[in-house]
Amino acid sequence: MSTRTLAVVSAGLGNPSSTRLLADRLTTAAIEALGERGVSATVEVVELRQHARDLADNLTSGFANESLRGAVETVAGADGLIAVTPIFSASYSGLFKTFFDVLDKDALTGTPVLMGATAGTARHSLALEHALRPLFAYLRATAVPTAVFAAPEDWAGGDSSGPALTGRVRRAAGELADLVAGRPPAAPDDPFADPATSFEDLLRGPGA
Repeated sequence: MSTRTLAVVSAGLGNPSSTRLLADRLTTAAIEALGERGVSATVEVVELRQHARDLADNLTSGFANESLRGAVETVAGADGLIAVTPIFSASYSGLFKTFFDVLDKDALTGTPVLMGATAGTARHSLALEHALRPLFAYLRATAVPTAVFAAPEDWAGGDSSGPALTGRVRRAAGELADLVAGRPPAAPDDPFADPATSFEDLLRGPGA
């Protein structure tokens, strides 16, 4: 069984948060869907609330500190991305946008992305299509056709397994798994970290 890495970006501001809850449900479904396709997955979660000050410092200084650099490298090196944000004023949160602003513009080129969002009212649901999808199109990522929005009624009664939300989660996770499983594993940025590269090949250098 081959292995792929999934990065999960959650821009929830509270703890716990419905945004993280949706991210976790999407992640679980994606792991299951990959398993059905003969692929195992390792998951790395980036909680943006833990990097709020790092992101502000990056904007003013132009440099990422060690903590933020680790988060950026996690996302840039993943085989697939699950990105979930709360919706404020009909668009993604400022924290969410700032993180993708500090990524290199080519970092997500071709990367499969599953988009998710939460909000206080279902009227914000179209933000996935008019805000998030153009963002990932600009970054030349490959967004899956199904984006998942969860309104308060989806969590009503503490039961988040309602058929409508569950169906959207499974469909989106399956679409992400198809894309991730159909691609070779992401190449490591550091060739010395690739155990499949022989020492002789490293000595010959790239393109030898």
